[in-house]
Amino acid sequence: MVFATFDSCLGRLRSLALLGALLALAACGSPTVQAPLPPVQGAPEPLQPGDGLPPLTGIPPADASVTAIELGGPIKVGLLLPLSGRYARIGEAMLNAAQLALFDIADEDFALVVRDTGGTPQGAQEAGRAILAENVRLILGPLFSTSVEAIAPDARAAQVPVITFSNDRSVAGAGVYVMGLAPQPQIDRIVGYASQQGLTRFAVMAPSSPYGQAVVTALQDSVQRYGVSLSRVVTYPPETADVTLEVRNLADYDARHQALLDQRAVLAARGDDAAKLALKRLDGLETLGKPDFDVVILPEAGKRLQVIAPSLAFYDVDPAEVRFLGTSIWEDPNLGREPSLAGGWFTAPQPELWQAFAGRYKDTFGDSPPRVVSLAYDATALAAVLARGAANASEPFAYEDITITQPSGFSGIDGVFRFLPDGATERHLAVLELEPAGFKVIDPARQGFQDTGS
Repeated sequence: MVFATFDSCLGRLRSLALLGALLALAACGSPTVQAPLPPVQGAPEPLQPGDGLPPLTGIPPADASVTAIELGGPIKVGLLLPLSGRYARIGEAMLNAAQLALFDIADEDFALVVRDTGGTPQGAQEAGRAILAENVRLILGPLFSTSVEAIAPDARAAQVPVITFSNDRSVAGAGVYVMGLAPQPQIDRIVGYASQQGLTRFAVMAPSSPYGQAVVTALQDSVQRYGVSLSRVVTYPPETADVTLEVRNLADYDARHQALLDQRAVLAARGDDAAKLALKRLDGLETLGKPDFDVVILPEAGKRLQVIAPSLAFYDVDPAEVRFLGTSIWEDPNLGREPSLAGGWFTAPQPELWQAFAGRYKDTFGDSPPRVVSLAYDATALAAVLARGAANASEPFAYEDITITQPSGFSGIDGVFRFLPDGATERHLAVLELEPAGFKVIDPARQGFQDTGS
């Protein structure tokens, strides 16, 4: 995929074949970013592992000499990833994706300087100082917000912008741009769509983790924006194995169960034919009355989500009457196999380009990529395109550069996006529905930023 702005080329983009679009999504010019490559009209042949990729030797520890993926030219961009430690597998996969972007887009004037953060703030600080000493003009990464906080003072002092893979908006600003998919735009999108479908009473059950807390805060903001209500907020320790108590609290099960017992007692005391008929109608019920919400947001994934959803159904939160909603971490084709989740809605980037890219990644490296690697591809591709469009190769990325924050934005594997002056990222997202065999798009992502005429 080649990045570009959306000034006047959406019609041409729609005409590209899907896999061809992965290598040529934006061959249209713009006033600030020149068109780097002509459009590619066909799907590329799958690469073999290592075939045609830029040479890469071992990535050094933080106190060793810097390794760069050298393409011969003066423009250096730093890449900070956790290539050792707990998150090494993710870091290595993101490095693979960055290499694919280099292969697709970068020219001989571009060099990517790679450093290992070890997945820790201290490692990130050391790695950041090392690549700044190499006179990089832009930093991509690191992955975690605590590591961003560790490198930001040095980057700002050196007047080097940072495009981080974190989704924590609190670290954005003053030359730091957050590329990760933050909770707020996801919650805004799903709340807006649900309210358009007539669902107005919301609840949330979230882990008391930073991510879960961010989702709750975003939901509290979104319900005010869309004029809907938030009736219940239930949180649980993220490390707990048993969330039965929290599920019962969300479902208001005990009160609804007691209401059923009380009603049965009243009817039994009456003893007339009408009461006996009413009692018969209550046979098989566990609760009386419905929950005080018609939507519940569950910002969980994987096995934990597959435990919570059927537990809610067990405690009389009927998925046929209450819509289960999620965020992009629901982008798992196996989730819909859980019957209580089938029919649930979530928001995520439009999936087609990612699915094609993931297939190409697997053909190249022999393994399926973690979902987050799209950030590394898109960021590296963006850096390469901005470097191609630079009028001055010695200063390709001015600090708080207007080319980074151009209103028309860019297009990547995760769809259209743009960086805002405050360092946040605006994206257009799709709404998807879980099915037993995967998921489908029920409300597509928009393809341009209307305020720029795109």
